[in-house]
Amino acid sequence: MAGRFAPRTTGPALPHQAAPAARRRTGAPPPGAGAEGRTSPQRTGAEGRTSPQRTGAEGRTEQPLTREWTPSGPLDLRLVLGPLRRGPADPTFRMTPDGAFWRATRTPEGPGTLRVAARGDRVGAEAWGPGAEWLLAGLPALLGADDDPDAFTPHHHLLAVTERRRPGLRLLRTGLVMESLIPSVLEQKVTTDEAYRAWRLLVRRYGTPAPGPTTTLGLHVMPDARTWAMIPSWEWHKAGVDTKRSSTILRAVRVAPRLEEASSMPFPEAKARLELIPGIGPWTSAETLQRSNGAPDAVTVGDYHLPGIVGHALADNRHATDEEMLTLLAPYEGQRHRATRLILLSGRTPERRGPRMTPGNIAAL
Repeated sequence: MAGRFAPRTTGPALPHQAAPAARRRTGAPPPGAGAEGRTSPQRTGAEGRTSPQRTGAEGRTEQPLTREWTPSGPLDLRLVLGPLRRGPADPTFRMTPDGAFWRATRTPEGPGTLRVAARGDRVGAEAWGPGAEWLLAGLPALLGADDDPDAFTPHHHLLAVTERRRPGLRLLRTGLVMESLIPSVLEQKVTTDEAYRAWRLLVRRYGTPAPGPTTTLGLHVMPDARTWAMIPSWEWHKAGVDTKRSSTILRAVRVAPRLEEASSMPFPEAKARLELIPGIGPWTSAETLQRSNGAPDAVTVGDYHLPGIVGHALADNRHATDEEMLTLLAPYEGQRHRATRLILLSGRTPERRGPRMTPGNIAAL
């Protein structure tokens, strides 16, 4: 950990910076490529055969792996994938004018880029990078195949109407804990603008350019655990991240493999695993497991706005507390996260009656 406090020098680049530079100097293909820079054809499940992925002499991807998948019911890609977007300039997520969604992430197999677009009643996907096959294999889960909307029974007219109007809502499951945990920690006790700025700056500076044709999109893959641990203390400060949040992230990345195991655990066990880390409480664990595990009952407790929104929608009480919110959501036990998503989508939110919270800026101190 001493590297965090080492003086700035012109010494060797960090691991995520050195590998691409070394390949450019030597002209060597990326890891896993053959003598001519080709990888062997890869296949996914029976529903989608992938095309061979080839790489050029400098590691540029020429052809993606592909897959098509047919959902069992209506599917709204914007509603499903929207929770992965951390602000309008998120370097790991883009929606393009053609209606496609691009996602850059770090999988257990390495960095990968996924492009998803609707094709009639089917969904087409393309993937690049070492993590391409892993991303395509997880496409159905990402788009809510493991979710069961029929398990939800509305007990309020507002939710019944919203559910009918939003039939394409599914709860996604990424199977990746750290990619949701770290930005959730950055969002603790600050405005969303502050958190989005910190995530944007840190990923662009310490992440790696996403594989595939992503240059014009500016997509980046977030840093690996070792790189997060090597970020100097002053860089956290410049990004506006206080010591409490940066220390929580550093404690988490030290045990990243153990935390990733939570993605395959039942919700109570996964929640307990995450909250073993000092600085990770019910709010952060819920925000993480909603995305990584697709947990339908992961209600966000401790949020600044959510209790008032739920209270206003269900009981005309804009000043509801966490306890009152949980009481109102009690009929939806097991599906409380879905209930809150539907409330937020209903548009029935209380009018603002006070000034917005003033964003902080510790980077200027």
